[in-house]
Order: sequence, then C-alpha cells, then structure tokens
Amino acid sequence: MTAAVTCISACSAPDDETDIPALDSNKKEIVFVTHNGPSTYYLNNENEAAGIENDLAVLFVKNHYPDYAIRFVVVKSISDVIPTLLKGKAHIAAANLSITHLREHLVLFSPPYQETQQQLIFNSDVNKKPNNINQVIGKKIAVPDGTSYAERLTELQQQHPALQWHAANHTNTESLLEEVADGLLDYTVADSHLVALMQNYHPNLKVAMPLGKPDKIAWAMSKNSPAELTKNVDVFFKKIRQDGTLRNLLDRYYGHNKRLNSLDVTTFLARINTLLPKYIHLFKEAQVLTGLDWRLLAALSYRESHWDTYNTSPTNVRGLMMLTESTADLMGVTDRLDPKQSIPAGAKYLLRLIEKIPERIPEPDRTYMALAAYNIGYAHVEDARVLAKRLNLNPDSWADVKKTLVMLRDPEYYTTLKYGYASGGAPVIFVESVRSYLRILERYQPKHTEEFNAFKIASNN
Repeated sequence: MTAAVTCISACSAPDDETDIPALDSNKKEIVFVTHNGPSTYYLNNENEAAGIENDLAVLFVKNHYPDYAIRFVVVKSISDVIPTLLKGKAHIAAANLSITHLREHLVLFSPPYQETQQQLIFNSDVNKKPNNINQVIGKKIAVPDGTSYAERLTELQQQHPALQWHAANHTNTESLLEEVADGLLDYTVADSHLVALMQNYHPNLKVAMPLGKPDKIAWAMSKNSPAELTKNVDVFFKKIRQDGTLRNLLDRYYGHNKRLNSLDVTTFLARINTLLPKYIHLFKEAQVLTGLDWRLLAALSYRESHWDTYNTSPTNVRGLMMLTESTADLMGVTDRLDPKQSIPAGAKYLLRLIEKIPERIPEPDRTYMALAAYNIGYAHVEDARVLAKRLNLNPDSWADVKKTLVMLRDPEYYTTLKYGYASGGAPVIFVESVRSYLRILERYQPKHTEEFNAFKIASNN
C-alpha cells in the first residue's frame, strides 16, 4: 500500500496544539514539518512534491508505516521548524537541519544522512574574494534567523568582535543567495550542496571561504517521541545507507551540481536568449512526437552541439543532435545539418534507447543510462551494468553504473567484458552536463506554453 501524501502549505504552523507525537492509531498519519527550498521540499513543474526530504519521508512511511498517510506541514522558514516540532505539531522535522550543539539540547537527531560544509558566499562581479574573515568586517552580511549559519557566525564573533551580520526573519538561504547574486547583499552563508546548485543559475556566486568544520544533516524529533518512532527512523537510515538507496537519492539531487563551471553557465544562459528561440519550436514539436520533455532534448542538443547547426566533430558526427552517419541512416535523416530533420531524429533515437533500457530501472536512472548510451553506445552501457553486478554494485542505479563506466578504460576490467575498451569517463561527463543544463532550463523555461498547447491540439487534429 502506497502512503497517501497531503501537504499544508502554510505561512506558519497550525495554531492548534494537537499532540501529534503520540502516533494516533485512529488518524494513522505521520506528520513531517519542513520548509520550501531546493534542498528540502518543493513542488516541481508538474505540481508534484519533490526534494530530497520529501523523497526520504515518503520512503520512510512506505517502509515502516505502510498503512499510514503522510502529511507535510510547510512553515515559513527554517527558524519555524524546530518550534513547530516542539509544539507537538509534527512527528519529524525533515528540513535540511544541521546537527548543532544548541539544537542537540532541544531535539533528538536521527543518524546523519549527508555531510555539508558551510561557506561564505560573495558576488564576484561586485566584490573581490576576501583573504580572511577580517576583510568582511563592515560589509553587509545576512543569514536566515534560527539557522546553523547564525550559530557559526556567533562563534566567529567571539574571535572577531567587530564582525556584524543581520539575522533575517521569514526568509530562506536561496533568497539570500539571489540577493548576493543581484548585488543587494555583500555576503551570506550557505551549505556547499546548495551553493553548488545555485551556481548553476547564478555563475557570479563564488565561495569566499569555508566556515568551520563540516556539518552533518539529519532529521529531528522531539525528545518525547515514541520509542517505536525513533527506532524505526534509526533502522530506516541504516538500511538505505547499506542498500545504496541513500546514495542514489543524493546523486539524483546533487550528483550533477559541480559539473559546469561559471563560464559554462554564463555561456548557456546567454544562448538561451540568443540561440534557443531559433529552435525551441522544433524541440517542442519533438516533445509531441516522442513524449520526452523538450527541455531534456534541448539540454542534450546543447551538450552535443552548443546549438550550432553546422557543428561537426573530427569523427564526422554532425548537426544540432550530433548524429553519426549510421544513426542518421537508421532514423531516415538525409541531411544531418537540417534542424528540422536532426532534432526529431535525435529525439526518436533517445526514446528508442530509453525503451531499450530494462523497464524495471526506475526514472530518472533509466533516462540517464539512455543518455550515456546516446554518447557511447548501448553495448558499453550494458558492459558497465554487467561490471556493476560483478562488483556487488546496483546495475539498475545510475549512481553505481557511472562508477563502472569509468572502469571500461582499465584493462583489468575491459578485457573481461564483451565489448572491450571504452572511454567511459566521457559518457559520465556527458550525462552530468545534460542534467545540469536540464536543471537550468527547468528553472527558466516552462514545459508547456499556450503556443505549444495550441500546436499539440493542431497536431492531434
């Protein structure tokens, strides 16, 4: 039985003082408190709940409370998370919470599921990189109130009494990072995984310096939580760490974040405005044709050709989708430099590869493996999957297969596989780059537009 998911998208926690932590057998629901953010919980372009905390919570309830519903209480900011938990309005806080000394006095933490590093962030277009903390004294610094960042800055202030900052109420780290990117704020502090993500949208965000030692991120529960709940949470995190589920989730949300450098992002953002408009209708037509998100196709095309119609590789791979001669023949393409032929052919070929990947492999891993096959060939991806199984890794997980793809250039491994040597690092870079470009397009380009919907209706008629 799949847990039902509901969400209270509230500006603040509910006003009632219902004693939720008793695990009411009549209500049969597990309640999580969280806040909106790319590293916590959000609604994606399909208006579906997403985010690593969402996925972990759904998986936990499915595994340990299959007859229970799941409900999220979404509060204004991280400073509201622990108070909401302590008021008995949620069983578990799943909100990208770092384990700190102050918080450990208030709540129980689960085993940590991620490690991160606090970083001081600045705008490289406005400020020079500081050499030490003394050089940021007198600058405009802000962090969200009630965060581990405020605790870390308080510790630094003991060594540097002149250091001042503003604890901003009812905001989040993502918003403050955008203020830094827009030149409205000199500095803020953020976790390294969130910084890497935001740099894909704002290439002028740079790391000034790490602040302190790395932090561990975990769920939090009331110290009065039922023993059954705390035990199940401990068992859950131990299990998903051992079976690779946690590794897969972390890869899904963060595995591609550091693939692009600032020049890559700057160039891509510029070409979204200059080159993409020339071809966007063809990508959307290809979506109608194949059912594949046009933004995925556009990201694939950009990684292949940088949207240069005349792009040709030394091996004579050509066009917007960089089709080989054999692939062009297979897909009925007579002119690989013609975008009207190249884009739908590349889309259909990618769909063909996705359908060739075993159906049991879940998305998005199935698509990632198909992208790797687009780059290096299906046979070598199969070799990598065989090797993954041989090494007791998961052949149905992209996080594991990308490890063994790299091994295909090592004679210790490729001499034992059916299709032999391959430059396996190339498809890994290829896939992670496509993922990064796709994430950017998802942020700035809607999947559907009125014009596209009209085209779809016309096509069906």
